[in-house]
Amino acid sequence: KVKLDELGGILKNKARLVTRGYRQEEVIDFEESFAPVARLEAIRIFLAYATHKNMVAYQMDVKTAFLNGNLREDVYVSQPDGFVDPDNPNHVYKLKKALYGLKQAPRAWYDMLSLFLLSQDFSKGSVDPTLLIRKNGNDLLLVQIYVDDIIFAAPTLELCDL
Repeated sequence: KVKLDELGGILKNKARLVTRGYRQEEVIDFEESFAPVARLEAIRIFLAYATHKNMVAYQMDVKTAFLNGNLREDVYVSQPDGFVDPDNPNHVYKLKKALYGLKQAPRAWYDMLSLFLLSQDFSKGSVDPTLLIRKNGNDLLLVQIYVDDIIFAAPTLELCDL
């Protein structure tokens, strides 16, 4: 894909390598692909609580989220068109990280993000694993994860810096 500016000039290339995850079979190719997703009601409660407490709330979309996850299993993919090694056309690639299209990519992303947040003194909600909370005295930093979107809220801007 190519992103164009208003005059039709090339602004940036938006290409990504994508795997053909539809060929993967559960138990054979992967064990678990499920990533916890916040329910819409949970997001509404999160925003209502943040508003009630006069917290500053931010939303962010992680653009390359699924490219950051570490895989639990060995995953091999065929060489994509345009990247075929002429000396070894029948060889396959072993992935080191998740790619878009892999069924386990959302789970790998969630695992990596939640491990990072837990290492930063956050604790997971007992009812909702997509809600993470960090207490700093009487102040709270709340984080809600929705696949590759993150909402966070705190009483002051300084508490949002990790």
